[in-house]
Amino acid sequence: MAKVVITDSDFEEQDIERHMIAEAGMELAIFHNRDADAIIENAADADGIITSYGDFPRKVFKALPRLKVVSRTGVGYDSIDLQAATDYGVAVCTHPGYGTEVVSDHAITLAMDVLRRTNELDADMRAGIWNHHARRPLGQAYGRTFGVVGMGEIGRAVARKAAGLGFKVICTSRSLKPGRRTPEGYDIYELDVLLSMVDVVSFHCALTPQTHHLLDEKRLRMMKPGAVVVNTSRGPIIDTVALARALEAGKLWGAGLDVFESEPLDRSHPILLAPHTVLTPHAAYWSEESGEELRTRTTRAVIDILSGRKPMDCLNPEVLE
Repeated sequence: MAKVVITDSDFEEQDIERHMIAEAGMELAIFHNRDADAIIENAADADGIITSYGDFPRKVFKALPRLKVVSRTGVGYDSIDLQAATDYGVAVCTHPGYGTEVVSDHAITLAMDVLRRTNELDADMRAGIWNHHARRPLGQAYGRTFGVVGMGEIGRAVARKAAGLGFKVICTSRSLKPGRRTPEGYDIYELDVLLSMVDVVSFHCALTPQTHHLLDEKRLRMMKPGAVVVNTSRGPIIDTVALARALEAGKLWGAGLDVFESEPLDRSHPILLAPHTVLTPHAAYWSEESGEELRTRTTRAVIDILSGRKPMDCLNPEVLE
């Protein structure tokens, strides 16, 4: 009987996973430790692993000779050594597209909340203050330029929704050539040019060595004083300390952040004291519908591989040959 181990989970219960794995005639064990050494101990006899935030350096794959698949409840895989997994013949599955609509909803919500000062007006109301003039300026979508950094599925959904609200949308992406337009009609620019033009910039790119601190102190200085920064992708794409300094100095309209360089966010981090921010706890991906889809797809990938079938999504399909 094949054995599946959940090393750690972002979800309170595992009823979906239990039902699917039992129905497939497989054994399930559940743990709550994402540390690499704990994974080696807890998954010593695992054929498949389901993880949310587990740490999978090379030593994990070396220590687990039975392992055939690691399936992560998410899109990113920066905590998984993909080359090591491939070297040891382990398939790595992530699940792009499951959260396209809800993450893009969240990015647009953050942008509009910052422009409209929604959280600040709400706080005033609860404090008995009825005076919107105290929170001016208040912004609108129409007449502003919205820049999308990274035009994958989520980036394109954000662009579509921003355009629908009345923003002029421009974009930049590794796979797109500046000076041209996308099929949807969005002008493509180099990143530095885009940053100098936008009133809102929303980040939707993967975390790589090249995108670490993609928005740093130097690039923050390129932006308009009335610009809004939104990040729902990966925290380290933005130098959050530099962003906090820019906000404190009044060099930006505001920022809406769902992801941070270290999570949970340290209570002493300066971004918590920076003005004109809307902060959410890495929640952009979550809706009841998207959560169920993600868990089902994550579990299905493990079952498929252990049953000799090709999964819907696999980062290194060559190991399945």
